[in-house]
Amino acid sequence: MADSAYINAGQISGVFGVKGAVKVFSFTEPRENILRYSPWLLQKNGLTRQLKVQGGQRQGHNVVANIEGIADRDQAAALIGWDILIERSQLPKPKQGEYYWLDLIGLQVQTQDGISLGRVDHLLETGANDVLVVIEGETERLIPFLQPQTVLKVDLDAGLIVVDWDPDF
Repeated sequence: MADSAYINAGQISGVFGVKGAVKVFSFTEPRENILRYSPWLLQKNGLTRQLKVQGGQRQGHNVVANIEGIADRDQAAALIGWDILIERSQLPKPKQGEYYWLDLIGLQVQTQDGISLGRVDHLLETGANDVLVVIEGETERLIPFLQPQTVLKVDLDAGLIVVDWDPDF
């Protein structure tokens, strides 16, 4: 059921208290933004459940969420390990020149001279800037996502990122 209409926004990682609150490891930035998206489509082992978020708050690196119909610790514990999917349409449209990581994954990367460097496998967050992890065969390249210095062009429709990068590096 997880297709391009849904994205993985986090995972239920534990319980909080005795009244059914769950701990959530959120992939959103900031982490508590996951509480803005409701309902959640929970998915685990091919099963899905749709649940509404009633509220919550950030707790350190995690988020604590209250979910409609989950009223005690045992019910909350049964949700541990479930992925939290949200509808892609719930996300705000990115500003010009900004991209969601999930939109960059899988794009072909080539130099400005047309030399293929591979495809974006995933991205890394370094604090200073994000880094594209580009893989072609056994070769892995780490290319800083710096616009317009390193990343010259992102064409989502064409599935292409053009970079100023030495193919031997």
